[in-house]
Amino acid sequence: MKITENTESLKRNADFRRVYRRGRSESGGYTAVYALRNRRSFNRLGVTVGKPVGKAVVRSRVKRLLRECYRAYSDELPQGYDFIFVARSRAAGKTLEQLRRDTGYVLKKLELIER
Repeated sequence: MKITENTESLKRNADFRRVYRRGRSESGGYTAVYALRNRRSFNRLGVTVGKPVGKAVVRSRVKRLLRECYRAYSDELPQGYDFIFVARSRAAGKTLEQLRRDTGYVLKKLELIER
C-alpha cells in the first residue's frame, strides 16, 4: 500500500522486529517513533496501536491520524528509512494537531527533521 508517493507500508512481522531491535527510538507524550535505515530509495511506514489505547474504532482513528502525521512531515524526512509510529495509551481522543505536534517533537529528538 502506498502512503505517499515515495513511502510504502511496513507489513512483515520480521521487518517490525528488526526496526524495534536495531532502530533508534524516542518518545513523546502521545507517540513513540522507531527509525532504521533500510537500504532502499524510499521510506516504509508501520503504525502500531495497542489495545490499551481503546476499542477498535478508537484504535483505527488513531492509526489514521498517525498516518496523516507522517504525511505532514514526509517532505522533510530523509529517504531510505523504515519508520514505526507507536501510539501510547494517552493518544486516544487527541486531535490531529496535538498528535502532529507530538510527532514533530519526537522526529526532532531523533534528528530526522530540523528544529
